[in-house]
Amino acid sequence: MYSKVLVPLDGSKTAENVLPLARCFARSLQIPVELLAVVDLAEIGRHLGADQASMIRTLVDDTTRRFGDYLERVAKNFPVGQVQCLVRHGNAAEAIIEAAAADTQTLIAMATHGRSGLDRWLLGSVAEKVLRAAANPTLAVRAKEENNPTWEMATLKRIIVPLDGSELSERILPYVEGLAKNLDLEVNLIGVYGGPLVAGGSGDGFYNPGQIVTLIAKLRAETVAYLAMKTDELKQKDLKKVSFSAKEGLAADEIIATAQEIPDTLIAMCTHGRSGVQRWMLGSVTETVVRHSDVPVLVVRGT
Repeated sequence: MYSKVLVPLDGSKTAENVLPLARCFARSLQIPVELLAVVDLAEIGRHLGADQASMIRTLVDDTTRRFGDYLERVAKNFPVGQVQCLVRHGNAAEAIIEAAAADTQTLIAMATHGRSGLDRWLLGSVAEKVLRAAANPTLAVRAKEENNPTWEMATLKRIIVPLDGSELSERILPYVEGLAKNLDLEVNLIGVYGGPLVAGGSGDGFYNPGQIVTLIAKLRAETVAYLAMKTDELKQKDLKKVSFSAKEGLAADEIIATAQEIPDTLIAMCTHGRSGVQRWMLGSVTETVVRHSDVPVLVVRGT
């Protein structure tokens, strides 16, 4: 399913929030890990005055050496498997995307923000660029403000899988199937219907209350029938712990709320889907979920 886990780090404790989950994936899937740090030459240059330009090579060499030592220390705390350390020079987001692009089966795992400074890149903007531009699956973990134990191992019990009825949104399902089997996870399919769409008009005017009630009932019935069908399909693939939830409301809000109901949950979704009366645009929904969910999100580009 995955050939390795690529873990970008910037030396900050917030960026290290991804490590417990990276260890979980590496151990459970028995795949190697590549720890990546990027020395941003432009960022270093911005902090030097004109009279300090001659120092840039010394600073770059020193930063590269410190990053290398740092990654080696982190690598020692992975319990099993092969861990490779790599320090690159250049733009952080571009370096991450390039390193992952060499193998389409590489899983990128990173925190959604970190601290900025001379030898640190702002993981908020970097993670956003990676999520939008990388063709690889990306595991995004929203970094918490408090410093959690750095070397712990995360546990997962359940995957929340948003589906909107489109073929593109369903392209997450093979990834879900593999993870559920390898990590022994419960799968919960979720479909969201209604939301602001039912409050709008249909060309010539607005829906009256009776039409809204009828439309919502119709959308719910269609959503339940669709999710039940997909649940049966997954059970036929030897996944025993599969259920579904049909929710009325705003897609991102319902996905986040459902994921927070049970600890140790992972959300898995594609980056976009088709739009329509019964479908929401997964691009903007995914971005909202990644930004605001307290649980990790596996994002797969639905091309």
